Amino acid sequence: MKKSTAFGSLLLLTSQLVAPHALAQAAQDATAEAAPQEAAAAPQAGEEEVEISAPGAGDSSEEIVVIGRNIPNVIKATPQVVSVLSSADIARSGEGDIAGALTRVTGISVVGNGFVYVRGLGDRYSSSLLNGLPLPSPEPLRRVVPLDLFPTNIVGSALVQKSYSPNYPGEFGGGAINITTRAAPRDGFFEIGGSIGFDTATTSELGYTYDGGSRDVFGYDDGERSVPNFILDAGLNGTSVTNAAQLIQLSNAPTTVVFENNHIPANWSASTSFAKTFDTGGLRIGVIGAGGLSNSWSTRAQKQQLAVDANGGLASDGNQVTTDNRIIANGLLGVGLEFGEHLIRFTNVYIHDTLKQAIIGQFDEENFGIPGSFGVPTFATQNTNWFERQLFTSQIVAELDFGALDVDLRGAYANTKRKAPYERAFRYIYSDAFDDYINTLNSPSGATIAFSDLNEDLWTGAVDVAYELNTARPITLSTGYAYTDTERQSYRYFFRFIGPNNGGVNQTVAQQRPDYLLSDYNIQTYGITLRNESTGTGAAAYDASLQVHAGYVQGEAELFDGLRVSGGVRYETAKQKVLPTGAVTGTNLDNDYWLPAATVTWNFAPDMQLRVHGSKTIARPQFRELAPQLYQDFESSRQFLGNPLLIDSQLYNAEARVEWFFARDQRITAAGFFKKIDNPIEAIAFVAGGSTSLQTGFSNAPSAKLWGGEIEAQKHIALDTLGGGFFDTKRLVLIANYTYTKSEIEAGNELVPSPILGAAPVQASLLFNNGGPLVGQSDHLVNFQIGFEDTASLSQLTVLLNYASERVTNRGPVVEGVRLPDIVEKPGLTVDLVARQGFELAGAEFELKFEARNLTKTRYQEYQTFANDVRVDTNTYDVGRKFSIGLSAKF
Repeated sequence: MKKSTAFGSLLLLTSQLVAPHALAQAAQDATAEAAPQEAAAAPQAGEEEVEISAPGAGDSSEEIVVIGRNIPNVIKATPQVVSVLSSADIARSGEGDIAGALTRVTGISVVGNGFVYVRGLGDRYSSSLLNGLPLPSPEPLRRVVPLDLFPTNIVGSALVQKSYSPNYPGEFGGGAINITTRAAPRDGFFEIGGSIGFDTATTSELGYTYDGGSRDVFGYDDGERSVPNFILDAGLNGTSVTNAAQLIQLSNAPTTVVFENNHIPANWSASTSFAKTFDTGGLRIGVIGAGGLSNSWSTRAQKQQLAVDANGGLASDGNQVTTDNRIIANGLLGVGLEFGEHLIRFTNVYIHDTLKQAIIGQFDEENFGIPGSFGVPTFATQNTNWFERQLFTSQIVAELDFGALDVDLRGAYANTKRKAPYERAFRYIYSDAFDDYINTLNSPSGATIAFSDLNEDLWTGAVDVAYELNTARPITLSTGYAYTDTERQSYRYFFRFIGPNNGGVNQTVAQQRPDYLLSDYNIQTYGITLRNESTGTGAAAYDASLQVHAGYVQGEAELFDGLRVSGGVRYETAKQKVLPTGAVTGTNLDNDYWLPAATVTWNFAPDMQLRVHGSKTIARPQFRELAPQLYQDFESSRQFLGNPLLIDSQLYNAEARVEWFFARDQRITAAGFFKKIDNPIEAIAFVAGGSTSLQTGFSNAPSAKLWGGEIEAQKHIALDTLGGGFFDTKRLVLIANYTYTKSEIEAGNELVPSPILGAAPVQASLLFNNGGPLVGQSDHLVNFQIGFEDTASLSQLTVLLNYASERVTNRGPVVEGVRLPDIVEKPGLTVDLVARQGFELAGAEFELKFEARNLTKTRYQEYQTFANDVRVDTNTYDVGRKFSIGLSAKF
């Protein structure tokens, strides 16, 4: 076995439980099948260098560069069930972020704004790691980071581990997703690229926007949306703002006036990266950097209905048009030091994600009669939003190799922020007398404004020690300790504009457009004030924390020829608190667990093996599920409210998997799995008192079962037999996977927390359908890729198909004691095409890429189905086809 330099690959596969002897054998096997050359030589076309580095010492502490039959042997060598998304896989998919690329992995689906579901279990049952270290989330009510934040230009690879091992965090229900940033290669480079694209439903079509600030195009506010101190003081003290001189300091027209744009701009992106390696005596230093900026638009014409009874009668029925302008800036800077057999990595990642949103809607409402007078919708709405999310992390990892003894040290600081200033909403009611829409400011939702801010800090540290015994058969013993400390502060101050003496303004003023309605003149003349309604539902602010101490012991041994056993136990103790302001109930969870796991691997035939796995894991409530604070989701336009009475879930996992690696880069695998979940947490829709809008809360179901199977196949077909020089280096790449998952909730007369804040516990059967599926679980997931590639140069044409069957997004709301049908999403079938062509010009390597997405023009559909096939669309809209072309140059 030959050790590589620490920077010998752009691909860093981080697996926390891969035995050194197994990896060494995998490297030897791969090298034996590769061309007889030094590992330092450049790989041939169609081959890929792979560097494997483990945060858990000893389980995989050696960096091995192999050429040839590599990826399958990595999967084969690890004692756990894993799926690997290599840099080549990411490039072939053409996706712009890692969430999109992960949808090509067996059993993986992405729901909502980049949240990953593994085998039908929601994001709360999975953990996301960056280079083996946890990350905080910029989402107000989540602890899991949305993976669409990570652009693929800074990602080297992703590994999904589906079976638990004790050196992973105990929160491991569906799996762990470890994203690895790019590492510096041996040869330095400089790369620059850009792309432009259009969406058939958005680009050069009608949409809506507003002025905002002068730097909105880059995703950074120029101060136009700065929150005045008097707003912070009023929010903190729970007071209203009655001073007109203060109110006129608020930004008005730039954050209020929505205007039509008949030619929404095209999408564009630009990126650059560089790397350089230096040798100084016995020290090798590698530096890599990357940065990017993208600006995209999306318009969706949404049909939104709200059912009010068991027959599908409507409380609200309308349409709204939402235009999103999303801007993402990112940066990566990594430094690596290699001396002797030791390696130190210092990695910094920065991501800034902004969404500028304008919404125009018209609705009919039961309280006003459906339809409105003279056939005109009874009210019109307008919203403007600015959501600014930011993630920064700084990590240092030391991998120290002392022969049979390996020591890994890891430490990181991470910070996330989310700012949403000036969430403005207006509602105008149609007046027969004026034959116009008016806003007298005496309606609860006539004119509102909200300011929210979140800050979260995460400190983490870990040490892993492994020792390989000098015995006839390989035995590795390892132990480790990990500590994480998460602190979050969040506020959302919500205000309503009202007229004098808590009344309204006269109807002449009420006909004015929003910025005139709230003009300096009207505020001063008519005595318009700002009433603080932050505590109307939930808390105005909260502090949250999670401290976890964990230790583990595990071992791996080859008991007989072809039979390996890996097992151990993890102990975790955690204190989780959510402390809201005011008189709202908080959360104080203090639990500890012993979490055992074991995997037996049997190589019963050449290149074939069987794995059997069993484990116990947990899933703690996320902050979004606990925090009693309203949160506006920009994707669904729905409000979420946490439940401070939730408790931990416990999972019992079993799995069996057969694998056949029949040729280089080619395999067939099949698996069956079963999970029993105590106290799973489910999203439940409800209608807040006095409201006709849908909200989402949370509750523990008594228990649930989930089971299923998956199969994956990857096959390459050489085309040189077709004859002719053109086909000599051509091949077909066929990749397919299918996952079947079934789940059943078990609910009877047990009392469970009500999703409505402050309400008494309710019978589980009132909230859950006994035998119904878990939220987010699709029965069927299918991925298929067929590619035409050149093995001698960069030339690829890939067609990608993805299908997901219906899945529940929310349990149906309870209206007047009757539980309505669940709200269901229908993802359907999407077809994408990606073409990549490389060429050389003036000494530089160029890549031209063309992408076509959603060629089937699959709609987004979220609905309820009532008796007699009555369908109520809670959120349904058309999604356009997307086309883009990009060019990059590497020097």
